[in-house]
Amino acid sequence: MSKNRVTRRQFLSYTLTGVGGFMAAGMLMPMVRFAVDPVLKADAGGNFIPTKQKAADLTSEPVRVDFTFKEKDAWYESEVTNTAWIYKDDNGKIVALSPICKHLGCTVNWNTDKAHPNQFFCPCHFGRYEKNGKNIPGTPPPQPLDLYPVKEKDGYILLGKAQPRTEV
Repeated sequence: MSKNRVTRRQFLSYTLTGVGGFMAAGMLMPMVRFAVDPVLKADAGGNFIPTKQKAADLTSEPVRVDFTFKEKDAWYESEVTNTAWIYKDDNGKIVALSPICKHLGCTVNWNTDKAHPNQFFCPCHFGRYEKNGKNIPGTPPPQPLDLYPVKEKDGYILLGKAQPRTEV
């Protein structure tokens, strides 16, 4: 036992200082993490999502491809399923189009309008797009379909985040 005894007043002072320090740290740590966390996170904009579509199976006919990825919204993580229309153009380049109509967000389908074959058709307001995604003048869509960046890895198609485009 030490010869220097701690008085009751010193013990109370040390205890309250320690408890106060823990409480202050408990309040400050979330604020520090909130400020620092976005800086340390990797940019998710460059991520490509794998699909089950083999590049070798693609033809000039657009095929609907569903792909699933995990999306994190604050602390909630959910599994999201998106769709793309993928085909090879005349030059053999892989093209992936978003199926979301630029008019009101309905889903477009390939070759379902008997009056206008070989076009993307939106059944909500009769919007139409050419095979390359260009909106047809005189129909409701004001812009062409969004385009997915495409990569090929191990024979499978990987898709990036859909990007709007102004020209086709």
